[in-house]
Amino acid sequence: MDYTRERTAEKRQGMDKRSVSYFDYSLLFLIVFICVVGLIMIYSASAYYVQSRHLPADFMLMKQLKAVLLGLVVMLCTSLFDYHIVKKRVLKTVTVSTLVLMLAYLLQIVATFFGQSQNGSSRWLNLGPLSFQPSEFSKLAIIVYISTRISYRPMGLRKFKGFMIEALPIAPLLLIIAKENLSTAVIAALIFVTICFVNSPRYFYFIASGVVVAGALVIYLASGGGYRSERVDIWLNVETHPKGQQILQGLYAITSGGLFGTGLGQSAQKYARVPEAYNDMIFTIICEELGLVGAIAIILVYMLIILRLVTIAANAADVLGSMITIGVMAQIAFQVVLNILVVTNTIPSTGVALPFVSYGGSSVLILLFEIGLVLNVSKQIKYRVNSGKQNDGIDQTT
Repeated sequence: MDYTRERTAEKRQGMDKRSVSYFDYSLLFLIVFICVVGLIMIYSASAYYVQSRHLPADFMLMKQLKAVLLGLVVMLCTSLFDYHIVKKRVLKTVTVSTLVLMLAYLLQIVATFFGQSQNGSSRWLNLGPLSFQPSEFSKLAIIVYISTRISYRPMGLRKFKGFMIEALPIAPLLLIIAKENLSTAVIAALIFVTICFVNSPRYFYFIASGVVVAGALVIYLASGGGYRSERVDIWLNVETHPKGQQILQGLYAITSGGLFGTGLGQSAQKYARVPEAYNDMIFTIICEELGLVGAIAIILVYMLIILRLVTIAANAADVLGSMITIGVMAQIAFQVVLNILVVTNTIPSTGVALPFVSYGGSSVLILLFEIGLVLNVSKQIKYRVNSGKQNDGIDQTT
């Protein structure tokens, strides 16, 4: 009789504390929400563009909607597969992550020599009816590759030598990207440095390297010619430079929105005053139509997304999952900050899109794929809950 009672008590105790898989539905909701906001704003901001070219009113909206829907499908499918596949060895010394990095090199080289030229640089590859920007894929490749490397050698960044070993395979790719798209190269470099920084207990050589790179970048922009130097000149003389009108009109849009904006679809600056307002300058239209309140609301959504990513990274099942999430978080955070700094003329103009909101199929598709990886990381987080009546809730996160 006593033995039966003891067994029954043990079973109840085991049922009281059970391991439960986690899935971040909050992140999923936030991503879908920001994508919907992006579609609405693209429809509004592209009104003059489609009218002036006698296109259907929803032409830009439908193109972006197709990319978003495909991206959401890819995101959900990616969330079902184990992210550890990037560590799988295809050959004895070659992992899937290495193959992804090699593919990024190949795509960037092809884009450099055979890509579609835009604003004096070759950035796009035409794949039949589709256009693809290899630099977006390169960001993903860097996240996957360096995360995998660090998962094998989590203590390898204790010395500067370890940092240089990890940087050697990445540096040539960054230089290739920088030749055609400096802003994307800067973001890719920041992603790499952020992942390494989180894993290193020593910060001095990161600060020293940052100072050296920043100095080299300033010298490069000051001494070089072409459109990059012109953009610096426009930034310094925005009111007098002949090409400073785009920035000025963007600033007018931001200030004319006031507290609550002119109303959705009521922007005046999108009518040829801000060229391609649906693209990198879309935040100015948000400020004009939705006002300061709307702009702050969008920024808060991004902050919530970053908060969810930080939470997942902190509770990930292993180093690999944590580093992938950190890389995605860094990419989104840096792109949001740089985009807002550009449209407010705080820094020289760059081609940095506002994540999930700016028009661009390849950008949103790659970002949603990355979010799928993060959701897969969250799915493998385990935590224990108490199912008893007196102590419900989370007991321990593992």
